[in-house]
Amino acid sequence: MAQSAQNQESVWSVDESPSIRSYTLANLRKLPQIEKFSEEQIFEMEVVGNVLPFKANNYVVEQLIDWDNTQNDSIFALTFPQKGMLKPEHFDQMAEVLKRGDRKEIQETANTIRLQLNPHPAGQMELNVPTLKDGTKLYGMQHKYNETVLFFPSQGQTCHAYCTFCFRWPQFVGMDEMKFAMQEGEALAQYVKEHPEVSDILFTGGDPMIMKASLFAAYIDKLLDADLPNLKTIRIGTKALSYWPYKVLTDKDADETLDTFRRIVSKGKHLAIMAHFNHLVELKTGSVKQAIKKMRETGAQIRTQSPLLTHINDDANMWAQMWQKQVDLGCIPYYMFVVRDTGAQHYFGVPLVRAHEIFRNAIKQVSGLARTVRGPSMSATPGKVQIDGVAQVNDQKVMVFRMLQGRDPEWVNKPFFAKYDENAIWLDDLKPAFEEKFFFEDGLKAIKEKKLA
Repeated sequence: MAQSAQNQESVWSVDESPSIRSYTLANLRKLPQIEKFSEEQIFEMEVVGNVLPFKANNYVVEQLIDWDNTQNDSIFALTFPQKGMLKPEHFDQMAEVLKRGDRKEIQETANTIRLQLNPHPAGQMELNVPTLKDGTKLYGMQHKYNETVLFFPSQGQTCHAYCTFCFRWPQFVGMDEMKFAMQEGEALAQYVKEHPEVSDILFTGGDPMIMKASLFAAYIDKLLDADLPNLKTIRIGTKALSYWPYKVLTDKDADETLDTFRRIVSKGKHLAIMAHFNHLVELKTGSVKQAIKKMRETGAQIRTQSPLLTHINDDANMWAQMWQKQVDLGCIPYYMFVVRDTGAQHYFGVPLVRAHEIFRNAIKQVSGLARTVRGPSMSATPGKVQIDGVAQVNDQKVMVFRMLQGRDPEWVNKPFFAKYDENAIWLDDLKPAFEEKFFFEDGLKAIKEKKLA
């Protein structure tokens, strides 16, 4: 894996009030640090960045990346396009078009390649989009598991910086038919009212923390003002703590954001910040530590999660240190995910057998307070599937799995077996052991037929 970026605690002072400055393909060549790269390397970044989204910012660039060691720097691999993210045939195709410079041809070629990258894995479009009782389709929401609804506020469909592995990359590439987004908070409240089984709403994106505090508060207040006794928890999926901690420190609306958090808690709702930290280095700056402290003072709980990523964090010792650091800062380690079957999975994916080895070797190094973490978990079409290990059953080497969540609640925590395959990186690569099909296949087929009828 790549190494952690910097050993220093901070580059900027804790009490600085910086303004965010974004770097995209449009101004990549103006970034002073890019002068360290050859023309060929810069062109490679541009080729990949014309297919998969690229955006960094001054905090990431100046605080988190070691520009003297970009070949081995995890945060550089996390935020800047890498040649291997495109398969060779796609890279060559895009490079040829880019050299010709025809904007229309570039866009059409990029879109053609994108459609081959499984833009909506796990049945997101066809199976997860919910409907109000009056028949209105809510394309800015997903409802896969009974208890939890995902909400995509339209003003939150970008991020402070983009992760190169992002499985929601279709949100950012300008193909509107591939985007989940919704402006109406009233429809969200109405849906939760119509579905008493829903206890949790997850604000996601993009990153809802990119929104102005007043816009975010408007969505929240619509929920808090509605009569929704079934709503117990509001979750906010965000990478702001890692990519722009000043959102709750020194941005103009930082206090308003924190006040909204307090309002959620004061109304008796549990507020869970689902914070994405992919590497230990993201936890080392003074600003992230202060931002975590500020968030926790509102009554929010911070749960942490990340995929396991080749080239970025496929190192058990780093994971153990990261989980321990998160506990030290008052956060709760929550999930280690498997890279989803979309985008640059071929580049970032880790075989499931090795993923379990990394997880086991990491978790055995930490105390019980960090063992709240679950994984490695695949967010697949039938549900969240965890690999529990490798075993010998009836003289056959098998892989052991169970569902942490399922489209059918009866599937949850039910163990099942797959034939041993050291190269498998996703559920679809696996073959059942001891039977012709996995136990959930018939039920999943019935769910699909009912949903698509």
